[in-house]
Amino acid sequence: MDVPRLLEAAALLVPTGTTTENDITVNDVWEYLARDEWEVALGLLEELGDAPPLPAGFWETLATAAGQMRLDRSASWCRLRCYEARNGTIRADLTLRSAAETRRQAPVPGAGVLRPMWDIGGRTPVGGPDLLVALLWVEYTAFLEPGARAPVRLAPLSPSLWHGLRPGQVITMHEDRSVVGTAVVLEVRPPMDPVGLQDVGSAVPPRPAGSAGVS
Repeated sequence: MDVPRLLEAAALLVPTGTTTENDITVNDVWEYLARDEWEVALGLLEELGDAPPLPAGFWETLATAAGQMRLDRSASWCRLRCYEARNGTIRADLTLRSAAETRRQAPVPGAGVLRPMWDIGGRTPVGGPDLLVALLWVEYTAFLEPGARAPVRLAPLSPSLWHGLRPGQVITMHEDRSVVGTAVVLEVRPPMDPVGLQDVGSAVPPRPAGSAGVS
Protein backbone atom coordinates (compact mmCIF):
# COMPACT_ATOMS: atom_id res chain seq x y z
CA MET A 1 0.00 0.00 0.00
CA ASP A 2 1.39 3.43 -0.91
CA VAL A 3 1.82 6.33 1.50
CA PRO A 4 -1.42 8.23 0.74
CA ARG A 5 -3.50 5.07 1.15
CA LEU A 6 -1.77 4.24 4.43
CA LEU A 7 -2.40 7.72 5.81
CA GLU A 8 -6.01 7.59 4.66
CA ALA A 9 -6.44 4.21 6.35
CA ALA A 10 -5.04 5.63 9.60
CA ALA A 11 -7.27 8.70 9.37
CA LEU A 12 -10.33 6.46 9.10
CA LEU A 13 -9.41 4.93 12.48
CA VAL A 14 -9.65 8.30 14.26
CA PRO A 15 -13.06 8.55 15.99
CA THR A 16 -15.40 11.25 14.73
CA GLY A 17 -15.22 14.36 16.88
CA THR A 18 -11.67 13.73 18.09
CA THR A 19 -9.89 17.03 18.82
CA THR A 20 -6.40 17.67 20.19
CA GLU A 21 -5.46 20.37 22.70
CA ASN A 22 -4.46 22.49 19.68
CA ASP A 23 -7.91 22.02 18.10
CA ILE A 24 -6.60 19.68 15.41
CA THR A 25 -9.22 17.36 13.95
CA VAL A 26 -9.15 14.63 11.34
CA ASN A 27 -10.57 17.17 8.87
CA ASP A 28 -7.21 18.93 8.99
CA VAL A 29 -5.56 15.65 8.03
CA TRP A 30 -7.84 15.23 5.03
CA GLU A 31 -7.03 18.77 3.87
CA TYR A 32 -3.29 18.10 3.87
CA LEU A 33 -3.77 14.73 2.20
CA ALA A 34 -5.73 16.45 -0.57
CA ARG A 35 -2.70 18.71 -1.11
CA ASP A 36 -0.27 15.75 -1.05
CA GLU A 37 1.43 17.14 2.06
CA TRP A 38 1.99 13.70 3.51
CA GLU A 39 4.57 14.55 6.15
CA VAL A 40 2.31 17.21 7.67
CA ALA A 41 -0.62 14.80 7.61
CA LEU A 42 1.51 12.18 9.36
CA GLY A 43 2.45 14.64 12.10
CA LEU A 44 -1.18 15.57 12.67
CA LEU A 45 -2.19 11.93 12.88
CA GLU A 46 0.51 11.34 15.49
CA GLU A 47 -1.02 14.13 17.58
CA LEU A 48 -4.54 12.78 17.11
CA GLY A 49 -3.34 9.39 18.34
CA ASP A 50 -3.46 10.64 21.92
CA ALA A 51 -6.93 12.18 21.85
CA PRO A 52 -8.03 9.57 22.85
CA PRO A 53 -5.31 6.87 22.64
CA LEU A 54 -5.79 4.74 19.53
CA PRO A 55 -5.18 1.01 18.98
CA ALA A 56 -2.07 -0.71 17.70
CA GLY A 57 -3.34 -0.92 14.12
CA PHE A 58 -3.39 2.87 13.87
CA TRP A 59 0.23 3.20 14.97
CA GLU A 60 1.36 0.23 12.89
CA THR A 61 -0.12 1.86 9.79
CA LEU A 62 1.60 5.16 10.58
CA ALA A 63 4.91 3.38 11.18
CA THR A 64 4.69 1.77 7.75
CA ALA A 65 3.90 5.12 6.12
CA ALA A 66 6.74 6.87 7.95
CA GLY A 67 9.12 4.10 6.93
CA GLN A 68 8.15 4.47 3.28
CA MET A 69 8.80 8.22 3.57
CA ARG A 70 12.18 7.48 5.20
CA LEU A 71 11.20 9.42 8.32
CA ASP A 72 13.15 7.25 10.73
CA ARG A 73 12.31 9.29 13.82
CA SER A 74 8.58 9.14 13.20
CA ALA A 75 8.73 5.47 12.25
CA SER A 76 10.49 4.64 15.52
CA TRP A 77 8.00 6.71 17.51
CA CYS A 78 5.02 5.01 15.89
CA ARG A 79 6.53 1.56 16.49
CA LEU A 80 6.94 2.45 20.15
CA ARG A 81 3.31 3.57 20.35
CA CYS A 82 2.25 0.34 18.65
CA TYR A 83 4.20 -1.59 21.29
CA GLU A 84 2.52 0.44 24.05
CA ALA A 85 -0.94 -0.24 22.66
CA ARG A 86 -0.22 -3.96 22.86
CA ASN A 87 1.81 -4.09 26.07
CA GLY A 88 0.94 -1.01 28.12
CA THR A 89 2.49 2.40 28.70
CA ILE A 90 5.08 3.32 31.33
CA ARG A 91 6.14 6.95 31.74
CA ALA A 92 8.60 8.20 34.34
CA ASP A 93 10.54 11.30 35.39
CA LEU A 94 14.21 10.35 34.95
CA THR A 95 17.19 12.17 36.46
CA LEU A 96 20.61 11.01 35.31
CA ARG A 97 23.56 11.11 37.66
CA SER A 98 26.23 13.66 36.84
CA ALA A 99 29.36 12.72 34.91
CA ALA A 100 31.33 12.97 38.17
CA GLU A 101 29.11 10.32 39.81
CA THR A 102 28.98 7.66 37.12
CA ARG A 103 30.97 6.02 34.37
CA ARG A 104 28.68 7.44 31.70
CA GLN A 105 30.18 10.61 30.27
CA ALA A 106 28.19 10.80 27.04
CA PRO A 107 24.57 11.91 26.69
CA VAL A 108 21.86 9.27 26.59
CA PRO A 109 20.30 9.07 23.10
CA GLY A 110 16.61 9.81 23.25
CA ALA A 111 14.96 7.94 20.40
CA GLY A 112 14.83 4.39 21.68
CA VAL A 113 18.47 3.52 21.02
CA LEU A 114 19.46 2.56 24.57
CA ARG A 115 18.12 -0.51 26.39
CA PRO A 116 19.42 -0.16 29.94
CA MET A 117 18.64 -2.34 32.94
CA TRP A 118 16.21 -1.22 35.64
CA ASP A 119 15.78 -2.08 39.30
CA ILE A 120 12.03 -1.99 39.94
CA GLY A 121 12.20 -3.73 43.32
CA GLY A 122 12.40 -7.39 42.36
CA ARG A 123 14.98 -9.72 43.88
CA THR A 124 16.89 -12.72 42.57
CA PRO A 125 16.85 -16.07 44.44
CA VAL A 126 20.08 -15.07 46.21
CA GLY A 127 18.68 -11.71 47.30
CA GLY A 128 20.31 -9.36 44.80
CA PRO A 129 18.40 -6.88 42.64
CA ASP A 130 16.67 -8.50 39.68
CA LEU A 131 17.56 -6.05 36.93
CA LEU A 132 15.14 -5.93 34.00
CA VAL A 133 15.79 -4.60 30.50
CA ALA A 134 13.61 -1.86 29.01
CA LEU A 135 14.06 0.35 25.99
CA LEU A 136 14.36 4.04 26.91
CA TRP A 137 12.66 6.85 24.98
CA VAL A 138 13.34 10.40 26.18
CA GLU A 139 10.45 12.75 25.49
CA TYR A 140 10.89 16.17 23.86
CA THR A 141 14.65 15.92 23.30
CA ALA A 142 17.12 14.02 21.14
CA PHE A 143 19.64 13.49 23.97
CA LEU A 144 19.71 13.62 27.77
CA GLU A 145 22.95 14.94 29.23
CA PRO A 146 24.49 13.51 32.42
CA GLY A 147 22.90 15.25 35.40
CA ALA A 148 19.84 16.28 33.36
CA ARG A 149 16.19 15.43 33.94
CA ALA A 150 13.37 14.61 31.53
CA PRO A 151 10.16 12.60 31.18
CA VAL A 152 10.79 9.22 29.57
CA ARG A 153 8.88 6.22 28.28
CA LEU A 154 9.98 2.66 29.00
CA ALA A 155 9.28 -0.35 26.80
CA PRO A 156 10.15 -3.48 28.80
CA LEU A 157 11.69 -6.46 27.07
CA SER A 158 9.47 -8.71 29.24
CA PRO A 159 6.30 -6.69 29.98
CA SER A 160 4.76 -9.32 32.27
CA LEU A 161 7.55 -8.78 34.81
CA TRP A 162 6.59 -5.12 35.20
CA HIS A 163 2.91 -5.57 36.08
CA GLY A 164 3.41 -4.55 39.72
CA LEU A 165 4.76 -1.11 38.83
CA ARG A 166 2.78 1.82 40.27
CA PRO A 167 2.81 5.64 39.86
CA GLY A 168 5.04 7.25 42.47
CA GLN A 169 7.37 4.25 42.66
CA VAL A 170 11.10 5.03 42.51
CA ILE A 171 13.18 2.87 40.17
CA THR A 172 16.83 3.05 39.17
CA MET A 173 18.53 2.85 35.78
CA HIS A 174 21.67 0.73 35.53
CA GLU A 175 24.58 0.21 33.15
CA ASP A 176 27.16 -2.45 34.08
CA ARG A 177 25.08 -2.84 37.27
CA SER A 178 26.08 0.65 38.40
CA VAL A 179 23.30 3.19 38.93
CA VAL A 180 23.28 5.90 36.27
CA GLY A 181 19.89 7.43 36.99
CA THR A 182 16.83 7.50 39.22
CA ALA A 183 13.25 7.71 37.96
CA VAL A 184 9.88 8.32 39.57
CA VAL A 185 7.06 6.50 37.80
CA LEU A 186 4.51 9.01 36.49
CA GLU A 187 2.02 6.84 34.67
CA VAL A 188 1.22 3.17 34.12
CA ARG A 189 -1.50 2.38 31.58
CA PRO A 190 -2.74 -1.09 30.60
CA PRO A 191 -2.60 -2.20 26.96
CA MET A 192 -5.40 -1.30 24.58
CA ASP A 193 -4.87 -4.44 22.47
CA PRO A 194 -3.78 -7.10 24.99
CA VAL A 195 -4.16 -9.98 22.53
CA GLY A 196 -0.85 -11.08 21.07
CA LEU A 197 1.59 -9.26 23.34
CA GLN A 198 4.58 -8.13 21.34
CA ASP A 199 8.25 -8.34 22.21
CA VAL A 200 9.95 -4.97 22.35
CA GLY A 201 12.69 -6.27 20.08
CA SER A 202 10.34 -6.63 17.14
CA ALA A 203 8.16 -3.65 17.99
CA VAL A 204 10.87 -1.04 18.46
CA PRO A 205 14.09 -1.84 16.61
CA PRO A 206 17.20 0.15 17.56
CA ARG A 207 17.82 3.37 15.68
CA PRO A 208 21.02 5.32 15.03
CA ALA A 209 22.13 7.54 17.90
CA GLY A 210 21.44 10.62 15.80
CA SER A 211 17.69 10.03 15.78
CA ALA A 212 15.71 12.76 17.49
CA GLY A 213 13.18 12.25 20.24
CA VAL A 214 9.46 12.65 19.67
CA SER A 215 6.54 12.90 21.96
